Amino acid sequence: VQLQASGGGLVQAGGSLRLSCAASGRTLNNYAVGWFRQAPGKEREFVAAIAWRSGSTYYADYVKGRFTISRDSAKNTVYLEMNSLKVEDTAVYYCAADSRGYRGLGSRGNQYEYWGQGTLVTVSS
Repeated sequence: VQLQASGGGLVQAGGSLRLSCAASGRTLNNYAVGWFRQAPGKEREFVAAIAWRSGSTYYADYVKGRFTISRDSAKNTVYLEMNSLKVEDTAVYYCAADSRGYRGLGSRGNQYEYWGQGTLVTVSS
């Protein structure tokens, strides 16, 4: 599975962005797809995940109510809609895929075997 993340950019605090993660190589029927982020000088952290087949979602507390993860089966693409952005959301955002997503949605990076290249989101004050 190859993952291509896109949609990052510069936005003012309070603004919105939509990230995309396009998958190729195979369909993601039994997969889970997650978004993670890494800010400069900080550890990578979990943002959100979605189970491809059921559409179940899971969010980190610090984005709940502001971010929405969704998928488009026809396009083999996962989206992360980010609203009410804060300066502290500034990071490189990565999408990742877990081929055993049927086990449940996880927040640990080592559960995900496939990773995209990252897209930079910068939120200015």
